Amino acid sequence: MLTPAGRNAFREFLRTEFSEENMLFWMACEELKQEASKTIIEEKARTIYEDYISVLSPKEVSLDSRVREVINRNMAQPSPHIFDDAQLQIYTLMHRDSYPRFMNSALYKDLLRSLSEKSAEA
Repeated sequence: MLTPAGRNAFREFLRTEFSEENMLFWMACEELKQEASKTIIEEKARTIYEDYISVLSPKEVSLDSRVREVINRNMAQPSPHIFDDAQLQIYTLMHRDSYPRFMNSALYKDLLRSLSEKSAEA
């Protein structure tokens, strides 16, 4: 999660598991936190809500009802941190569930091999 190459490889793995929306949601939340403009925050928050929180979304992430209710209440005046609880829940899910499988995947081993070859060349 710390490097673009690592995030891309993990995202590719999640795509194979049909759970890429978790990583996309996490990255969208990180992007939202960088915003200062109230107008852009509102636009991005609405887009994130429609793409990942709404029960009508095909990319809906799995959140408990408490977190979902807090987000619904706060959507009237969204802040850059409106999705923090949801983001933590999804991060925890990926950390406990998807990430251990990723670490044992061929995709991860290929990434390590590629990075090892690049450092040997340098």
